[in-house]
Amino acid sequence: MGRSFLAPVACNCSAPDTGNMEVLLRHGTPEQQERYLKPLLEGRMRSCFLMTEPGVASSDATNIETTLTKTTTTTTTSGVTRYELNGRKWWSTGAMDPRCRVALVLARTAAPVDVSSGKQQQQQQRRHGAHTVCVIPMNSPGVKLVRPLTVFGYDDAPHGHAEVVLDGVTFGEEGIVLDG
Repeated sequence: MGRSFLAPVACNCSAPDTGNMEVLLRHGTPEQQERYLKPLLEGRMRSCFLMTEPGVASSDATNIETTLTKTTTTTTTSGVTRYELNGRKWWSTGAMDPRCRVALVLARTAAPVDVSSGKQQQQQQRRHGAHTVCVIPMNSPGVKLVRPLTVFGYDDAPHGHAEVVLDGVTFGEEGIVLDG
């Protein structure tokens, strides 16, 4: 595809869509594949991948500071599990594209909280194996595009990289793709 701006779009092989499609194909639930993978494969929407963060060497995933907290509310008949994402990501490829509808997010899994008792479970902090990839719609409450970012001085707007804030983004089990 080289330097062509048209070829990746025409062949539906633009980054980060191809990588996100592979993750959803190999690890997504049938519901995630229907909701996100199918429209990506058909070229009806775009996606972004949120990994790198300001202030840390986040190309090494063990330094990720974005947290994913699992909360469980226990009733007499059942339990309800919810997740909350909090963090700041940047150089999020594709986030500024107006067709971007979904993000795959890498987050560090925090110790679970039992809402019924108000207690956070004790968990030894691990450097490895404590990460989760989740899929969230870009229009979720708490997802904020802060600003476009340049790469090596080049502005790739409106399709380029962005700083993204995740402020109390909540979702259920349907948003978990890979759980560390």
